[in-house]
Amino acid sequence: MNLQEPFTNNKAMGQPIDSYENLVTIDELRVGPVRLEKSRLLAPYTVTSGGNAYSKDLIYSYGEPVFNPALPEDRNMAGIIGAQLALNYGLFCRRIVFDGPFSDADRRFLSEMMENTSREIYVKKLLQPNIFLKGPANLPAEKRKRYTNAKLVFVDTRSGNGDVTETPWKTSSDSYCVLSSGGKDSLLSYALLKELGKEVHPIFGNESGRHWFTALNGYRYQKAEEPNTSKVWMNSDRIFSWMLRHLPFIRQDFATLRADDYPIRLWTVAVFLVGVLPLMKKRGIGRLIIGNEYDTTRRLHFEGIPHYDGLYDQSRFFDEALSRYFASKGWGIEQFSLLRPLSELLIQKLLAQRYPELQAQQLSCHAAHEHEGRMLPCGRCEKCRRIVAMLSVLGGDPHRCGYTDKQIEHALKGIAAHQHTKQLGADASQLFYMLHEAGIIQAPKAKPHPEVMHLRFDKERSPIDAAPEDIRRALYDIVLPFTEGMVQWEKGRWVEVDDWDD
Repeated sequence: MNLQEPFTNNKAMGQPIDSYENLVTIDELRVGPVRLEKSRLLAPYTVTSGGNAYSKDLIYSYGEPVFNPALPEDRNMAGIIGAQLALNYGLFCRRIVFDGPFSDADRRFLSEMMENTSREIYVKKLLQPNIFLKGPANLPAEKRKRYTNAKLVFVDTRSGNGDVTETPWKTSSDSYCVLSSGGKDSLLSYALLKELGKEVHPIFGNESGRHWFTALNGYRYQKAEEPNTSKVWMNSDRIFSWMLRHLPFIRQDFATLRADDYPIRLWTVAVFLVGVLPLMKKRGIGRLIIGNEYDTTRRLHFEGIPHYDGLYDQSRFFDEALSRYFASKGWGIEQFSLLRPLSELLIQKLLAQRYPELQAQQLSCHAAHEHEGRMLPCGRCEKCRRIVAMLSVLGGDPHRCGYTDKQIEHALKGIAAHQHTKQLGADASQLFYMLHEAGIIQAPKAKPHPEVMHLRFDKERSPIDAAPEDIRRALYDIVLPFTEGMVQWEKGRWVEVDDWDD
């Protein structure tokens, strides 16, 4: 196969795609109707293209009863869970059919999130460089009224009745679910809530493939220490890969390419997030914690097109949109991050210095491998280089979470050679400045950005009220001793503040 052949669709007869409408390569994607059992759901995904139909089941399995298949509200929730993955394909389908019982709030949410995702994918995956494409996408940058090509259709072939009555849940704001991955953000979120004396439920998304290796150390440790720990098995990774086979402009050796990004999808966190909802309903959990820091909320423009830098599902705006949606359904769930004012450096410092036993379980590498029953990092990827660098300069020990002497040496040489990390400019510059000052690498041009080591309050990225008032003071009392204070963004600069209540 010629990996540099033009970016084409299966109807273009080898002609490069040079218009927005020609992105459509799938005639219809149909999702549902969901088959619901007490402990799992199966959502059929059917792709119709060129007169042929292909189907595969998206599965979520819980290992315990969480559904009553006879209840309309459980069938509604199952339909919402099954629909999320499809929101990545609005650019590439002529029609997307959601078959199941959906309310007006569901239809509105799915339509709005698909439109937002279509714009993000257009900008980040098609207009900007993407190694997973067979060749350059010769698309003009168009500011459009609508970015989704697909016509969205909602049907309910099982009941024939499109009406759904929203059923409120009984939940408690003293009970927390931490969406867990085995990385530093979710481990720290769990540790902070436990120190605050809260009832915490670490719930892991157990993907069917090797991505689960990243979470396994953390899951095993927390399962042994925390009785509320659970996991949801899902085969979403297989469905994502299967869908890529139906996008002819994607290199079909995508699985062999070494990259820290996915080929096309940008609506990913929600696919895991909705999986925990049945357990939250069953346990009456009212707060859903996502581990996202300061630099994941961004609003930018590319050739006049507004976008979130491919990070919408890690942003404050995502938390707020999901909280509004949950409220519209009467589910009583509030979604937020405890870590919004913190940089990645502060998160790593706090986890390593205050909670070293949990930090030892940290695995932030998506190319992890098993050795003698424990999952270990690859030591070669950008994430590994960044983690080793941060731990080294913060007085942590990279050996604790599985790095060998050789990997540490390689990672530090790599970060010195590249002089680049996937962080905000200020955050990356501060890391290189600290590494240089500590004599770990040579980076004489790196400039200090002391705000990175402060709690940063910013109306756009990290407003003070991002954490609920009932836990705010106690939370920051734990965090502040590991920072250099607090700053607030005012009139284009960072200003020191003595008290976040001011």
